[in-house]
Amino acid sequence: MQCRQATSRLNGQLSLGSILGLPHRASVDGIAVVPRVRFTHHLRRFFPTLEEGVVEGDTVAGVVRTLDRRYPGLAAYLVDDRGALRKHVNIFVGDDLIADRERLTDSTSPEAEVFILQALSGG
Repeated sequence: MQCRQATSRLNGQLSLGSILGLPHRASVDGIAVVPRVRFTHHLRRFFPTLEEGVVEGDTVAGVVRTLDRRYPGLAAYLVDDRGALRKHVNIFVGDDLIADRERLTDSTSPEAEVFILQALSGG
């Protein structure tokens, strides 16, 4: 349930599509927005089937929703119960660290590369 709550709050509001469990389809001028997503190797410890590739989503929140459908539980690892990015996770779109860690509204584009990184600590 926690994963479902985190996923449903990613866009800051519920939509009919999310209530009915319909996939989020992002498009720009009728063309699906499919940025390429890459991950730090450390995330594979928790999600061994995690693979880099293209993912639908016109915002970082949309990308996280799509990833959570492919890899159940990933959203709960990346965002808290309010939908905000967890402190131990960073997401870059291209070379830029996302600005909106609360609602993940940073835009993506078809040519964007999204990097999801787990912060490491210790010595």
